[in-house]
Amino acid sequence: MRVLLTSYAAKTHFQNLVPLGWALHNAGHEVRVASHPMLTRIVTSSGLTAAPVGADWELARFMTEYPDEQRFIHGIDFTTDGRERWDWAQLLGMETVLVPCFYSFVNNAAFIDGLVDFALDWRPDLVVWESLSFAGAVAARVSGAAHARLTYWYEDILAFARAEFVSAAADQPPTDREDPTAEWLGGALRRYGHDFDEEIVTGQWTIDTMPPSAHVPLGVQRVPMRYVPYNGPAEVPDWLHGPADRPRICLTLGVTGREGAGGRTAMVTSMVSLPDLLDAMADLDVEVVATLDESQRDGLPPLPDNVRLVDFVPLQALLPTCAAIVHHGGVGTWFTAATYGVPQIIVATSWDTPIRAQRTEERDAGLAVPAAELTPEVLRDKVIRVLEEPRFAAGAGRLRDELLATPTPADIVPELVRLTEQHQGGGRGA
Repeated sequence: MRVLLTSYAAKTHFQNLVPLGWALHNAGHEVRVASHPMLTRIVTSSGLTAAPVGADWELARFMTEYPDEQRFIHGIDFTTDGRERWDWAQLLGMETVLVPCFYSFVNNAAFIDGLVDFALDWRPDLVVWESLSFAGAVAARVSGAAHARLTYWYEDILAFARAEFVSAAADQPPTDREDPTAEWLGGALRRYGHDFDEEIVTGQWTIDTMPPSAHVPLGVQRVPMRYVPYNGPAEVPDWLHGPADRPRICLTLGVTGREGAGGRTAMVTSMVSLPDLLDAMADLDVEVVATLDESQRDGLPPLPDNVRLVDFVPLQALLPTCAAIVHHGGVGTWFTAATYGVPQIIVATSWDTPIRAQRTEERDAGLAVPAAELTPEVLRDKVIRVLEEPRFAAGAGRLRDELLATPTPADIVPELVRLTEQHQGGGRGA
């Protein structure tokens, strides 16, 4: 069958699709990856075939035009306590800000139209779209393809928020039932003679990389799939050959911190500097591997002898040698650490990172540090605890075992074929 993978142009979001793309290709299926033109080199370097469509979204414009809206978005509380506080005004506020200031920005009209045109020409049987790339669902509906959403959030936070919104909307007077998502995606669909329904937001089914224990009942069909770490083309340095001679701690700001936020993440935007954090571990019998690019290293003072500065090391090569990792809470970093059973110290900032950090600590797989509470002393204490208290290695091991028990991308290909045959054509001629 023909399978179209789609992601808006964000490197780390696309990389979540790559192992599934390889699995489908190796099973004999035709695979294309459609995204904004700016992602083309990243797609082709993965070994998959790119189909650039539409016009690029402008990150710099997004960062400068919506500062207040970004603060609102990043201030949304997805933790358990936060959910219990959501009322209609808050749920509507999320939709009212997310749709014009984020969803429709990365799924711009040119991207939607270009993706629809490509799908009508190439005629995929299945479209798999990462969970923020709603353009993939629109293209599938218009072309008659089956479509699946691939999610990697903890507890599927966006689907949960949407379900809460839909439920709350039903309790409002008819005149007050605004629905920004339905209005936006419905407008795009009506241009092609189709109507909006919740399938455009949830997919006909969900390919779910989350730990099974993180599932929240949402009434969507799920196909569990193991997260397989992929960091892009990379080389393994000589010093990683063989075991570490003392406990190794990875400290990373993540790819998004480098490329999407100019290196501005929790560990460098808090009241404490990165050198101060590294100095706090100077007298510990550990090796700290800090992954910083040239711009992040520029101007740093001399660092402790037990710190190794590196530009980039593939996490799937580094983390098996580590006793712990300190990071920003990003999806790819969290999943890679979890896959290798490495205890995590997560400096949680906003959006999905607080709930990921909270759940990691609840499972004894690591410790959470709210960014506002980060100090050198706090970090030092967390590192010592993770290294000395056996429960963290045990908890990280249980999380690893849970993830490794789920089917691999190759394992789920027959199920994707079956579901495609079941759902294909649902939108054709509608």
